[in-house]
Amino acid sequence: MDDYGLVLNAGSSSLKFCVFCRPKTEGWRVEAAGQIEGIGTAPKMKAKGADGNILTDQKLGSEVNDGRQAIMALAAWLRSAYGGSRVLGVGHRVVHGGPKFAQPVVVTPAVLTELHRLTPLAPLHQPYNLAAIEAAEERIPGVPQIACFDTSFHRGQPEVAEVVPLPRSICRDGVQRYGFHGLSYEYIASALPEVAPEIAGGRVIVAHLGSGASLCAMKAGKSVDSTLGFTALDGLCMGTRPGSIDPGVVLYLFQNLGLSAKEVETILYKKSGLLGISEISNDMRDLLSSDVPGARLAVDYFVYQAAKHCGALAAVLGGIDGLVFTAGIGENSAEIRRRICHSSAWLGIELDEEANNRRGPRISKPGSKVSVWVVQTNEELMIARHAARLLSIAGKRGGP
Repeated sequence: MDDYGLVLNAGSSSLKFCVFCRPKTEGWRVEAAGQIEGIGTAPKMKAKGADGNILTDQKLGSEVNDGRQAIMALAAWLRSAYGGSRVLGVGHRVVHGGPKFAQPVVVTPAVLTELHRLTPLAPLHQPYNLAAIEAAEERIPGVPQIACFDTSFHRGQPEVAEVVPLPRSICRDGVQRYGFHGLSYEYIASALPEVAPEIAGGRVIVAHLGSGASLCAMKAGKSVDSTLGFTALDGLCMGTRPGSIDPGVVLYLFQNLGLSAKEVETILYKKSGLLGISEISNDMRDLLSSDVPGARLAVDYFVYQAAKHCGALAAVLGGIDGLVFTAGIGENSAEIRRRICHSSAWLGIELDEEANNRRGPRISKPGSKVSVWVVQTNEELMIARHAARLLSIAGKRGGP
């Protein structure tokens, strides 16, 4: 292999990666994908080739205790696996692009400074996304680092969908609804013409349901509204985040309970949502298998909010032609899909139980007015496509 591009999706305790190679006479193709998990506790790296064969499955040393060390471990493995090859670029998922970055960009010191300013708007993600950029630049200096933003896909929504109803003097500095999970939604929009051509150009609600959860209303493959807003706290109930709550509750935490800003941030980002309601877990699999009343309530609330927001976005679209489930819960939990579809049956959804149990891809009955689909997302591939276009590294040979 002569040239390769690397895609990184860094979190607090994991680092997902994907290697795209470009042999001399061929276009780009996926060479390997994997992740380093358990960073800071019991780090382990696993990667598979494009054929599904395991390329590495190894425990890492205790020195891999942060994202920087994980990057170093990955770089060492890449050097042993692809020694002599040239890295053309590294694409990164960055959750928040703020008002200045509506498209992917090559990272410069000025760009990095601006992205660090956005950390308070995405404290669960932004610090780790940016640390990965800095570590990659340190390990392979001079190789372009490309930031791809979860907010980009939603830019260009109608003004009424972006506005935050606060004094305009406050909003002029970038206080608006941005939306997130954009790389996932953008990938789904690109896949629908092949997977579900009958709805690709129509009115579609995509449900990205995972530890972070949101819905996006699409018309002709473009985002027109979403449940996430200024930060990744709005909309649906999530693993540890509450989703939409009365702002007065936040005032109560400050004024009546006397909590500090940091304490309130911790509650909202790390102790609420499914974990807060159930008091046992933020993992939907644990909750579905539990008989604890709090676990049942957490699942009920998750489904209730998802169906409620589906109705709201259907109103925005003036009706829907399709509903698409994706991400960890959306792709893997037949029970959650079933319950949301039954709660949304008034929209014209008729679920095919057998198809739902086998994960579709189409899980609605043939005569259903609204078709329902399960489509696996691929944020890493979307990042690779953006990086290839931005750097023009694919040239006439084609991109990923």
